[in-house]
Amino acid sequence: MKLTEYLLHWQNIVFVGFCTITFIQVCYYLFFFCRLAFYKSQIKNISQTHPVSVIICARDEAANIAKNLPGALIQQYRTTHEVIVVNDNSFDESKYILEEYQRTYKQLQLVELKQEARFIPGKKFPLSVGIKTAKHEIVLLTDADCVPASEFWIEKMQQGFTNGIEIILGHGAFHKKKGFFNKLVRWENFHTALQYLSYARAGLTYMGVGRNLSYKKTVFFRHKGFSSHNHVPGGDDDLFINKAATKKNTAIVIDKDAFTLSEPPKTWKQWIQQKNRHYTTSKYYKWIHKFLLGLYAFSHFIFYPLFIASIIFYGWQQALIVFGIRFIIQGIVLYKVMKKLNEKDLFPLYLLFDIWMFFYYLIFSTSLFKKTKNKWK
Repeated sequence: MKLTEYLLHWQNIVFVGFCTITFIQVCYYLFFFCRLAFYKSQIKNISQTHPVSVIICARDEAANIAKNLPGALIQQYRTTHEVIVVNDNSFDESKYILEEYQRTYKQLQLVELKQEARFIPGKKFPLSVGIKTAKHEIVLLTDADCVPASEFWIEKMQQGFTNGIEIILGHGAFHKKKGFFNKLVRWENFHTALQYLSYARAGLTYMGVGRNLSYKKTVFFRHKGFSSHNHVPGGDDDLFINKAATKKNTAIVIDKDAFTLSEPPKTWKQWIQQKNRHYTTSKYYKWIHKFLLGLYAFSHFIFYPLFIASIIFYGWQQALIVFGIRFIIQGIVLYKVMKKLNEKDLFPLYLLFDIWMFFYYLIFSTSLFKKTKNKWK
């Protein structure tokens, strides 16, 4: 084979590869992410309310309890509800702060844990105790470092429990702060929400976030709680949902009043530690979820290297046309989802953040192989 024929052969391979990867990416946007972009909540003629037990697990969270717990206690909800705080072996002033709140808010119930659960690392034991303590069938979960975005959080989240629905996935957003790093962290959080909420709409629910998650005690006990993955420190939210969710028993609620807000990581070190902890559970997902998530991540990771290679070795006009098709579809979908999740300020930078994802995958790919720590705090 002559040199020119050899080069032409590899030029075609590079461009065909780029077109294939772009096609895969576009399919994800059109089949999965469009479901969230064009999702409209059903308007109910009759508003039915259910008794709800809000459950918050805390360990040495005195500052967060003082700051955020009132948001859960002042909810405007006309039906019976309770707020259970499981104080898990705290050494700080959490107990005294909680007792002070209990004098004012009669719906606040306290559970004091004074002994560690052997062989059950992480948050699962205190959360299980909280669920078993709950008086009501519907439990609504959040964290001590989270605050409801409105006084109608409970009301909006429980409205998703229509006939046959046992699990409600909510959105846990980060507070908006000044600086580029805050936008970068919120972009990654938005990108995660884009995926798990879209997959749920497609009937392929693979996770929820413990910052804003609701389900019925019935489904919890039917699956024997966290028993199948008690040995894994994390996964009290995503691994349980990965196991319990079906095409028909799961719904999403993305009303802005139903969001929760938490403080974002302030440093690179904090963020990397947080993401490493989250990614260590994904290896336990169902195979179909691992395949779909892996294919998306791989196609996303290799998209820009192949785009650059196509410009250099094939032709910039053709490469830009293919790139432009994805760019337009991506822009429309992302704008509509950002509008729904109250992250519109990220839209002008979405191309920069999309390029950043190449480096993101490089940084966090090793998390899949790391051994998890046995503590949740």
